[in-house]
This record gives sequence, structure tokens and C-alpha cells, in this order.
Amino acid sequence: MIKLAYFEETDFKQLMQWINTEELLLNWSGRMFSFPLTEESLSWYLSDTNDMASSEAFIYKAIDEAGNVVGHISLGSISTTNKSARISRVYVDAAARGKGICSDMVKAVLEIGFEQLKLHRISLGVYDTNKAATACYEKAGLKIEGIHRHILLQNGVYWSNIEMAILEDEWRAQQQLAI
Repeated sequence: MIKLAYFEETDFKQLMQWINTEELLLNWSGRMFSFPLTEESLSWYLSDTNDMASSEAFIYKAIDEAGNVVGHISLGSISTTNKSARISRVYVDAAARGKGICSDMVKAVLEIGFEQLKLHRISLGVYDTNKAATACYEKAGLKIEGIHRHILLQNGVYWSNIEMAILEDEWRAQQQLAI
């Protein structure tokens, strides 16, 4: 089982070690950051987050049962008016992949979104080249809503963006099936 805890400055070095190629950075954040990640850019990323009373974004590290940090995930673009948010910057340490950690992280952040934040809709975007991530999100219950074709040109190849989402009633039905 995965536990989410707030991502902090003490976690910067590990994330910078994980996101160590331009392609990983693009899959992790799109064009939000330039390569390589720096402590300065991560400080900016962390500013004004993780305050349940006022933040529009929550950034987490994922901790496994042994106490090891094995992943990273954020829930941002929180709209209290529309009761919606967006999952982004999902990463599982290469050494921890293939153990269901990604779907556990997504399920944990969905629970925060639907239970604590009282959201109605949670969405995300994933590049079509990232088949493992797409499978992870589907396993966690998100549904494909559409594709933005050829939005990123990387090394002469166009990447498309798959839009996925889950609604509160779909998530609640999924929780009932798990009982």
C-alpha cells in the first residue's frame, strides 16, 4: 500500500536524480520545466502549494510500506467553483515499477480529491507514447475522453495528448465494487 505525504525541499535531490533525461522531463511535466531540473525550478513549483485552506495545488511523494520514497504525483488546477482538478507530474521510481505503485498513487490522490476536497471531476493528460502510464490511469478508473493530435514535436516525432478523467459518481461506484 502507498501513503502520500507532502513533497518538500528535502525531496528535490531525489526527484532531480529520477528525472535525468529530457524525454523523462517531457513525459513528467510537458514543457513546464526546462532540462535539467534545478532546485530553483522545484522551489518555484512548490511555492503556494500544500495548504488545504488556500492552495490550488497539492504536491506529494509516494512512500511504500518499507518507508521508501518511490514516486511523485500532484493534484493541481483546483477549481472550487467547478469542483474540478487535474492530476499531473506522475512518476514512479524505475526500481519500483511493475508493482502497481502508479495506480495506487493515482487512487490515493483521487481519494484526496473526492473525499477531502469534495471535487466532482478529476482529469489528466498523458502523451500517447507513454503506454504504461495510460494503462495505469485506466486501471485506476480514469476514462479516455479524447485525443489532442500531434501537439508536441520531439526528435522528429509528433506526440499526441490523451485526455482522461473520472467523475465523482464513477469513483464512488468503483469504491463500492472494491468492498
